[in-house]
Amino acid sequence: MNHLVVPDAHRCAFCDYLKGDRPFTILHRESLAAILVPREQRGISHLLVVTTRHAPTLLDLHTAEAHAVIDLLQRASKAIDRTDRRPGISVWQNNGIDAHQAIPHFHFHVAGTVEGGGTNWNEVPELSITETDRIAERLRMNF
Repeated sequence: MNHLVVPDAHRCAFCDYLKGDRPFTILHRESLAAILVPREQRGISHLLVVTTRHAPTLLDLHTAEAHAVIDLLQRASKAIDRTDRRPGISVWQNNGIDAHQAIPHFHFHVAGTVEGGGTNWNEVPELSITETDRIAERLRMNF
């Protein structure tokens, strides 16, 4: 048992997206992990790499899931690099409320850097599913 305190979630948003219960753009899906296109783009092509099984934190992953996630994280990074040709790629992951984890389902963020470097931590517009589908289509050409 881990000692991390994770956010409460009556229903897990990522599980709903993966089940198709709520609309969301899925760039790629395998048996243990998937790549989602979030509606809040904090970089130039911002993606989420998630486990397909509900696992709240890094401490809850099975070894095969950890390997699957890292493999997709690298593939997502290469797709961003080939498509958007950014001078940097940011990768981040949070575990527990004290680490600013917002959704209690393990995930990595990966994003091409914005002008001036880093990612956008300010308010960003929420894109439509049509717009995130377009991002996915652009990236699929280099996936």
